[in-house]
Amino acid sequence: MAWSQSARKPMIGLLFRAQQHAARGYSYSAFQAHLLSSNVDQSATLLRRFSSQVPASEQMNLIKQLRERTSAPIKDVKASLVSCNWDIDAAQKDLRKRGVVLAAKKSSRTAAEGLLAIAQDEKRAAVVELNCETDFVARNDVFQYLASSLAKLALSARDPGELVFPFGPDYLENLNVNLDHPKLSGETTVQSAVTEVAAMVGENVKFRRGFIMSTTAHGVICSYLHTCPQPGLGRLAGLITLEAEDSNAPLDALKRVGKSIAMHIVATKPLFLSKELVSASAIENERDILRTQAESSGKSQMAMEKMVEGRLRKYFEEVVLLEQKYVVNDSTNIKSVLNDLSKEVGSKVTVGNFVRMEVGEGVSKQMH
Repeated sequence: MAWSQSARKPMIGLLFRAQQHAARGYSYSAFQAHLLSSNVDQSATLLRRFSSQVPASEQMNLIKQLRERTSAPIKDVKASLVSCNWDIDAAQKDLRKRGVVLAAKKSSRTAAEGLLAIAQDEKRAAVVELNCETDFVARNDVFQYLASSLAKLALSARDPGELVFPFGPDYLENLNVNLDHPKLSGETTVQSAVTEVAAMVGENVKFRRGFIMSTTAHGVICSYLHTCPQPGLGRLAGLITLEAEDSNAPLDALKRVGKSIAMHIVATKPLFLSKELVSASAIENERDILRTQAESSGKSQMAMEKMVEGRLRKYFEEVVLLEQKYVVNDSTNIKSVLNDLSKEVGSKVTVGNFVRMEVGEGVSKQMH
């Protein structure tokens, strides 16, 4: 049934007044009380409840504050604030609950990007790999803080009693980590911290693996990180221990050369320390490949054997650290560099162990 012209005018006036009160930040209930005190007949009115009782400027301020607190996506921040009636503390708690669910949903997605983090003292070093889905998240300060915290935790954990100790997620995930960051605070387990960061950044985040390396009584441990967003973080890492036989040998020279060899390791990807440590199966496999290549040359059997042995020496120069050409000076090799260092410090210097790590190596990346 159509309204008469006279019935429309009071209605339009009331709606206009309701909008004015809402614009001033008055709630629906306050306006309703105002109507009652004015003896207005509400049965003839249609009162519209607005979507928010918080002024638009204050809404934007709350969204900004909660975004700064949590680093969560803006759409999630706003959704939590709306559902919690713009109570910022309740919304922050709601975001954390949502984050656990979202992180669980994303845990099956490939995480092949990320960072390596190193923490070390005079005798030990720990390197860990924290993965995410994109290099954009790897540049996030919360992600970087967590990676550094995990490396420090691994270094401070109980001594495994081994000179080289590789470990997986289960070695740390149930340990408590103390986080002191504007967006991460308090003590929690490593597993919970990883889940919380995954919720913040909106990607699958995984602590994948790590190494702890130690040196002997008279030696040094040296490290090098490549593509560093900040000290102690990078995408490629090389670690090496150098040891002197004489306990009186100065260690400064070992540290200087060790740092350079750690960089060499990152660049050249050695697989073995010495020729003696190359497995018989690896040598035989390489011989078979080289023999097949030599047979296609059509040369005599003796000539083919010489070709195979020559190329095998080249193989050793590629994969054996001590046989590799030194990247700083390719006129010499690492074995000669160590001999020169031994003369400099007056004591034989040897390589104890070395490790090279790269973010995402061995992870099957999905093609999009």
